[in-house]
Amino acid sequence: MNSSTRRAAILALLQEESAPVSASALAARFSVSRQIIVGDVALLRAAGTQIFATPRGYVLEHAESGLLCAVACVHSTEDMGRELYIMVDNGCDVLDVVVEHPVYGQLTGQLALHSRYDVEQFLQRVARHGARPLSGLTDGIHLHNLRCGGEDAFQRVREQLRAAGFLLE
Repeated sequence: MNSSTRRAAILALLQEESAPVSASALAARFSVSRQIIVGDVALLRAAGTQIFATPRGYVLEHAESGLLCAVACVHSTEDMGRELYIMVDNGCDVLDVVVEHPVYGQLTGQLALHSRYDVEQFLQRVARHGARPLSGLTDGIHLHNLRCGGEDAFQRVREQLRAAGFLLE
């Protein structure tokens, strides 16, 4: 299989999948190295395809229903899991985390967290890699973009974040 055929197959596979697909899984499927897949994805992105790298793998941007909202938060690294659970437990998907860095400007990390299971997997990966959250760069201040089932779900999230002391107002 040549590289352009492989990139077309990667795109087709990502269009079919609703869950993220890791670079390692793609590499195994196409019998190439993980680095080849990373390069293929970079070329697909350069051609205009909206592929996001989440902690669990690559996903295509899909038009999904739901209310898009943003919420500003502040908390310690130790409270990250509690904050994320509040969001997913109240019917909102956590799309990303955004911080304003003094040198680099806006930095965004794709999260794509939809459930407690997703949050648990994310937290385990952070722990396994000893990763420091982006909010660690800004004294805990950050923004999350959410996709909520409706205004009531977003208001529940805001109320519970406020009660936990995480809502930046």
